[in-house]
Amino acid sequence: MGATISRLRGHPRRNDIRGRFGYGESLTQHSKRILLHAVSVGEVNALRSLAPLLVDRGYDVVICVTTDTGLARAQALFGDNYAVTRFPLDFSFSIRRFLARIKPTIVALVELEVWPNLIGMCTSRGIPVVVINGRLSERSFNRYKLVRPLLRRTFARLAAIGMQNETYLKRVRELDGNNVSVHGTMKWDNAVITDTVEGAEAFASELGIDPEKPLVVAGSTTPEEHKLLMRAIPEDVQLLCAPRRPEWFDDAARTLDPCTRRTEPTSNKTTNFVLDTIGELDMAYAIADIVVIGRSFSPNHGSDPAQSIALGKPTIIGPNVSDFKEMVATLVDGGGMIQCTKDELQQELKHLLDNPKECERLASSGRKIIESQQGATQKYVDLLVESTPS
Repeated sequence: MGATISRLRGHPRRNDIRGRFGYGESLTQHSKRILLHAVSVGEVNALRSLAPLLVDRGYDVVICVTTDTGLARAQALFGDNYAVTRFPLDFSFSIRRFLARIKPTIVALVELEVWPNLIGMCTSRGIPVVVINGRLSERSFNRYKLVRPLLRRTFARLAAIGMQNETYLKRVRELDGNNVSVHGTMKWDNAVITDTVEGAEAFASELGIDPEKPLVVAGSTTPEEHKLLMRAIPEDVQLLCAPRRPEWFDDAARTLDPCTRRTEPTSNKTTNFVLDTIGELDMAYAIADIVVIGRSFSPNHGSDPAQSIALGKPTIIGPNVSDFKEMVATLVDGGGMIQCTKDELQQELKHLLDNPKECERLASSGRKIIESQQGATQKYVDLLVESTPS
């Protein structure tokens, strides 16, 4: 295993105090610099298709991220080609310092993160702020309604708001957001339809996965789901869990014991594996026979199912999918994914493991649905170009 894989144990250490107060490297002036703001890993991943298209349109791309895990993911994905930096705390002095060193000509907020000081200071400097790939969940909407009078001015300052669907658009309008339009979700575009992922074979070998035995990969899992999966997996079927958060890595290892961790390879034979790194989930999906989507069988809000389906993997998701409600409905209704309850998971896994033809049909249908839904990223590029000062 390469030495570049870093172990993340528990909550990341908060060492970047300077970055949180707006300090960092100052960039030279650029006539067309776009600052893409992402909160964490999910929003960072959503930028994979967007950033190169913006470069093609002449933009100098800078990516800023709030969380430690998101920053690490951004560095891995974009660090070789774009400037990646910490987004500071939304204090006036931090934002003032941050804008002075980044010097953006336009700012894009991914998925509607409302930062009043950032938006206010950008407006006073003539820097348009645009929301892209916007989503406003019911729980966030209910919270925002409580402070609607305070947010009215902030929403009014946004140059444009591009939302994923009509439901989100209506919620923004109820909060007095103007200049709102629907452009779809970039998540479909980030699902790369391919049969292989570079490094996947070496990944499987390093973990000690037996190619002769079926492998179920569960992505973005929670502690509750680790226990569920251990009960649901048939005998002599391999299980690889990729916990959603680093602080859940140790819990997964305890629940799946005896197991092999990605950061601690062992020669001991086991059928259970824990992916305790960030950024390798695509490789895990690529070697799976069946994929189970985490955060959907526990009281959370689901995870993105598109990439496993794009890789041609029969995919199962649970009932709790409020963060991906429209995407899941499209895939399930079109026969491209299975949705089931906790009580049904064991039965659905056994059914797919016993029926290769059904797996092929499911994967084929899912890929066709993804292809039919792609194209939103280009619409957001057009929105940003229209909003950029000439």
